[in-house]
This record gives sequence, C-alpha cells and structure tokens, in this order.
Amino acid sequence: MALADVRPLSEDLPFGVRIGGVTRAMAEDPAISKEIDDLFIRHGMIVFENVEQSDEMQLALSHCFGPLKEHPVKAVSRVDTDRLPGVIEIRSDPGRGVVEVDGRQVSHWLPWHFDHCYNDELNRAGVLRSVELSREGGITGFMDGIALYNAFPRDLLARIEGKEIIYTLSTQYDELKFGRPAQYRMIQPKPSSPEFKEQASAMPRAIHPAVWTRPTGEKVLHVSNYMSKGIVGMENPEGDALLEEVCQTINKLADTCSYHHTWRPTDMAIWDNLRMLHCVSGCRPDDTRTMYRTTIKGDYGFGRWDTVRADGKALESA
Repeated sequence: MALADVRPLSEDLPFGVRIGGVTRAMAEDPAISKEIDDLFIRHGMIVFENVEQSDEMQLALSHCFGPLKEHPVKAVSRVDTDRLPGVIEIRSDPGRGVVEVDGRQVSHWLPWHFDHCYNDELNRAGVLRSVELSREGGITGFMDGIALYNAFPRDLLARIEGKEIIYTLSTQYDELKFGRPAQYRMIQPKPSSPEFKEQASAMPRAIHPAVWTRPTGEKVLHVSNYMSKGIVGMENPEGDALLEEVCQTINKLADTCSYHHTWRPTDMAIWDNLRMLHCVSGCRPDDTRTMYRTTIKGDYGFGRWDTVRADGKALESA
C-alpha cells in the first residue's frame, strides 16, 4: 500500500476516509491513483489533508476518479476554461442570496441535495477546495445514502421505495418546496442572470428514483430536498405530503448519518454524488466565501427527462 496515512473520516460513521500528504506526483502515479479510487468506491468520500493548494493539484486529484464533465448550466462561473477545463467557481458575495434559517440569517445556505438532480444525467463526483474561507460558518455537510436507507423508518421506506422524484433547475430560496426548516424565509434573492432564467425555464423536468441499488448490492436513499417538485404519478396533496415527510425525515436523520466538514486551507474533498447528499451551513451575510469545484463524469443510468418543461409547457411545443 503506497498510501501511508489513511484513517476513518470519523470513528462513529460507516463511510468516508481521510488521506494525508498526497502529492501531485503520487496522484499522477497510476498505481497510487487506482488505490485512491478503490478507497473512494468503498467509502464514498475522501477528505485529503495537508495537500498542495493549487489548481494543478486539484486537477491531478480529480483525474484519479475519471474524466472531467462540463457543468450543464451555462451561467455557472468557470475559472479558466483554457487552462483549467471543468473547474467552476462557487462564490458567495456579501449581501447576495440571504435566507433566514431557524432565526439565523446566512448567505450561501443550501439544503440536503445531490448535484445535477435537475438533469437527466448525474455526475459521479465532485472535488472541492476552499479558495477563500468565510470568517465563520461555510461548513459543508455530507450524508451517506446507504446509511440513510438503513436508518430510515421501515414504514416510510416502504411508501417511498419504487417512487420517482421530479426535479427542476430552481435555485431561489423561496422556490424550496420540500424539507424547509421550521423557521425559514428568503431575505435577499440569489443573483440570477437572464441567461440562467432562460435555460431553467426551457429545460424539461428531470426524474430520478428515490431509491436505487448499487452494482455492489447496497441500496441508496437518494432524494434531494433542493429542487424537488413532486412524485411521478402523485402530483397531488397525498404525494406532496409523502415527499415532505421523506425530506423532513432526511433532515432529522442528519445527526446519525452525516459528517460536517469545517474547511482548512490545506484540505480538498471528494464525495460520491450517486451515493451521498450534501448541504452548506451558510456564512455571515457580510462574508465572502469562494470554492473551486471540478465535476467528475460518470452516471448511474437511472435518470430521465419528463415530457414537461419546467415552465409547464409540453416538450412538443417547446
């Protein structure tokens, strides 16, 4: 084993590992790269500690897990498409996109979700690093869908397993339909360009299973609170009540199935987007927070487009 520093993410969690001291040369070594990817397949998440903080290191680590995928939303900020293909910037500027959650006003808060749920094709993973730390907050939570499935109430699981969830590209805080915190209201909308609004309204609704089975046999509960709009064939009060119960149960089980990462300047992290959910605690509204993320190509093959666009129009008339 070439990796000398591999530890559990947390002793009380069934997922995730920490790997310390990986260099760019190690990441570019095929044997070590495979060792890293094998750990990722088994554990679902890796926090890389004490690694070089550079764009080149982030790309080297990313390539351990497969080719990069271009982000499907054209309006998402790219870092440098010529030098750094596939690297996006996730930035929270002071006073832009503020929500009140349980009596606390924060910017760049995100509920539990998986990436690209609004698309028919997901991505295998994301590699994330902090470029500009917020003074407080800005914590990223990760929840394991395998542990979530095993911990879910059996009666509720029986009602949601086999169902498919509808998603749209709807990012504003007042558009969150399911799984809202008890005290929740939008203070300041997120910035939204005309190009983003045009793409979002023209996209078909995306459909993904609430539960899917990995090739290794484990079942994964995979429901995103963020951007979910209803259950296929149950877009009615009964279906909405079921999805709300599922999303609120996900929130409640976070204490036993999740890990919350406080970022340091020497960290990078990767999570299995087909298995994990993640969230962001938000930071002070007057703070700036900047993250760089690469997107790893690879899909599970169970997503599909609906016959209806996000604006309610049939695709045939789009």
